[in-house]
Order: sequence, then structure tokens, then C-alpha cells
Amino acid sequence: MFKHILMPTDGSAHSERAIERGVELAKLCGAKITGIHVMQDFGMMMGPEGLLPTDMDDRMEERERERATGFLAFVERTAAAAGVACETIIAKGRPYDAIVDAANERGCDLIVMTSRNRKGLASLIMGSEANRVLHRASIPVLTFRALMSADHPDQAATLP
Repeated sequence: MFKHILMPTDGSAHSERAIERGVELAKLCGAKITGIHVMQDFGMMMGPEGLLPTDMDDRMEERERERATGFLAFVERTAAAAGVACETIIAKGRPYDAIVDAANERGCDLIVMTSRNRKGLASLIMGSEANRVLHRASIPVLTFRALMSADHPDQAATLP
């Protein structure tokens, strides 16, 4: 069925639940996985002249890379616990572009990710990365909704 699954993460609890389910699927299929986190490209945010001194840009990027490494460590641990082959990558740029590009470059045949329900103005401004990936990807995209019913098995695991 699936041989190589790409799993984007933003480090959120929702994303971690999608990764756990994706790793379960990979194990059932005998697939390998690639975890990806897309960092902000601070150079793109600053403009051609830059708004912050270069050393501050470097510190921000270093801190963001450390966060990304932590998020991807969860993917690695989850895969290792299930005996699933795993590699991770850190990308820069627009998340949906980086996710689809990574899937194409690595020959992935499925993308597993979470989908958050933003409401109101946040929905209009930020949109949905999952929706953008769905519309751009040429391979199947399995999305896990961020909202869960009270009786969902994962919901019970998040309660104190």
C-alpha cells in the first residue's frame, strides 16, 4: 500500500496525535516515514533591507532550529518505539510549499497531518496549511482533525 509517508509537525498536541496515528499506519503498511518541520524564513519576513540586525536574525533562526529539532525528536521517538524507519528534515519557507516539495523530492506516497479549525478573522488571515497542502499535493493527504469528541480515545489521554 504506502511505502513512504511524510509527516509534518508544528509541535502542537494535535500534530503529535496525527504523528502517532501516522506511525501506526506506517507500521501496518511496512512503510518508512519522514518527519518535517517548516521554520519561518526570517529573511523573507524582514524584507530586502532587513528590519533587525543580522546577529538578531541569526539568534532567531538558531532558536527556531532548536525548537524544530525538539518537535522532530517526538517523531523519531514515536517511530523508534513502533520499529518504523524514520528520518527527519527541517525546511524553510511557506509550510504548504515546503511540505509538498519535500513529498515530491523524497518520493513520498502519502502525507499525514493535522488540520486545525480556525475561526473568524484568524481563518481568513491564516487559512489552513492542511487545506493548501490538499490543493497542491499530487499524492493522497490524510488529515486528522484537531477537534475531538469527548468520547474519542485520544481525548481521554489528554485529560488530567
